[in-house]
This record gives sequence, C-alpha cells and structure tokens, in this order.
Amino acid sequence: MPESISQNARIIAVGDIHGCIASLKKLCRQLELQPSDQLVFLGDYIDRGKNSQAVIDFLIDLQRSFTCFFLMGNHELMLLDCLKTGNASDWLRNGGKETLQSYAVKSARDLPLSHIGFLRSCHYYLESKDFIFVHGGLDPDMSIKNNIGYLKPADFCWMRTHLRSSYLETNRYNWEKTVVCAHTPAPEIINLKKLIAIDTGCVYKDDPSLGKLSAIILPSRQLVQTVNID
Repeated sequence: MPESISQNARIIAVGDIHGCIASLKKLCRQLELQPSDQLVFLGDYIDRGKNSQAVIDFLIDLQRSFTCFFLMGNHELMLLDCLKTGNASDWLRNGGKETLQSYAVKSARDLPLSHIGFLRSCHYYLESKDFIFVHGGLDPDMSIKNNIGYLKPADFCWMRTHLRSSYLETNRYNWEKTVVCAHTPAPEIINLKKLIAIDTGCVYKDDPSLGKLSAIILPSRQLVQTVNID
C-alpha cells in the first residue's frame, strides 16, 4: 500500500507528460509551487515526445524539493515488460523509439539504472481521504476496495471502461471516492463528482483539439494548463 497523502496541504495531480520537458517546466512555474504542496504525477512520463530522459531527470530532481508521488503509466509498464521479456516490439511501436533517441542508446537495456529504478518504484494507485489516483482508471461497477482486491496491477494502467458514455452521462460509479486519472487524451478535462480525468494530450500538439498539459489542484478542483511548447 503506497504512503498516504495529507489532507492539510494542496494536492496537485499532473496528467500525461510523454517527454514534453519544456511544457512540464512551464506548468510547474504556472503552479507557483509551495513547500507544502503534494504533487501526484499520473504516469506516462516517457515515449512519443522527444525528451523522455530530461523529463525523468527533472522528476527525480523535483522530489528533492517537494513531496512527490509517481504513478505507473502504461508506457512505463511497456518499457518494464520489455526489459523483463526481451520483446521490445510493443514498446517501440508506441513511442519507445523516441525514448531511446532521447537517451542516445539503441536498446532499453542501455538505459540508466537509476532511471529504471525510478520507474520500477512507481505506484499503481494512491489514495487520500477523498480521492484515489490512478493512471488508467478503475472498474466503475466495483467498489474501490474490490478494484484493489481483484484487479491485476496492469489493469490500473490500461482501464478505460469508466469513460463509456453510459457512465459519463449518468455519473454511475460505484466508488466511495473520486477517481483522478489520465491515460485517455481528450480535448477537455472530465470533472464529475466521482471522476476527474486530466489527460489533454500534451504530446499531440499537431492536433488542434489536444496539445495541452493539465494539472488539477485539489480539493478546490482548480485547473492549470499549458499549451505544448516542446
């Protein structure tokens, strides 16, 4: 069980970064970070964008000054699976080539051990009193307790069932807390009673409806965004 989050300070959740280091740094400036802030990064730090190495370096450094929690994204999971199995095809097809280029290496096995260790340390979910943070999402038909009890770790990284229109239109989620997630790019964030989804597709800057990096400040639900500048 990951360490818990304090209720007595701002919680700031950040959506998919995908190697967009300049956008991430700009977003952090816009957030005007305070020493008491708790930053929850929702995964997908690497792949697709050009600067995955710089993003990981920045996040490792950031946690020396602020309380940071890092969640496992499906892209981190694909990389770790590639290291485990030796089969890189899925990862390379989904942005891994750009990650290797950013490190100037030819194989995932040549990535810095400190960065691999950082990715392996990521949590699959994280809870506070009122929120549960996860990269992909949770099964909307199960309680949070049952999601944690029955889902495989990878399910937390890949889940999209909760984004079906039948749930979004009725807000019919069997969760005791509000789920805060990323993973699925959308032009605008989803901000419902039981669901906050903040992946606005930063890396897809050529798509006029996407190309924004989003963060949400809790419990106020204040949205902070920057347009991709990478």
